[in-house]
Amino acid sequence: MKKIAILLIAILSISFARAQDKPEGLFINSKAYDFKAKDQNGNEVSMKDLRKKNYVVVVFYRGNWCPYCNRYLKRLQDSLDLITAKGAQVVAITPEAQEGISKTIERTKASFPILHDEDMKIAKAYQGAYQVDDQAVQHSKMAGIDLAKTNDQKEVWLPVTAIYVVNKEGSVTYRYFNEDYKQRPAVREILSALDKSF
Repeated sequence: MKKIAILLIAILSISFARAQDKPEGLFINSKAYDFKAKDQNGNEVSMKDLRKKNYVVVVFYRGNWCPYCNRYLKRLQDSLDLITAKGAQVVAITPEAQEGISKTIERTKASFPILHDEDMKIAKAYQGAYQVDDQAVQHSKMAGIDLAKTNDQKEVWLPVTAIYVVNKEGSVTYRYFNEDYKQRPAVREILSALDKSF
């Protein structure tokens, strides 16, 4: 299973490399989109409400089939007390529908909100979505993962690995945006960014 997942990730990264218009993500001091979406418990989560209370660490991830995503979400969960002690909260966003989110929670024990990004509206508003080409979609099916079904999409879109810290005014104070799906920032980097944001 691990070999299949790694093969699938490689195929999807090739698909991204072929994209004509590469997404760039939001930059520091950009205004973050005030999204609304359902979490794993069916509750509506509003970015506007989240940022009224705390700074928000917004994490985009691809899906439960991505071992790099799972490892990182687990790291965030393990460090959640340190993040909340800095006056921030974590919210993760994925194109996966409920079944995939449930598998992510099973694998990572995540207790923070995980939101289904229906039709990739949030990732597109954060300028971090790319369309997966048909060939990569077919390869993923052969590897046992039907991305269209998993994501409840007609055309398959995925987010670039991206993490933002958004302040109470709705501005981006920290950005991590990387086309390399294997890379993630250390949790201490996010904690340091939160220290500098206040």
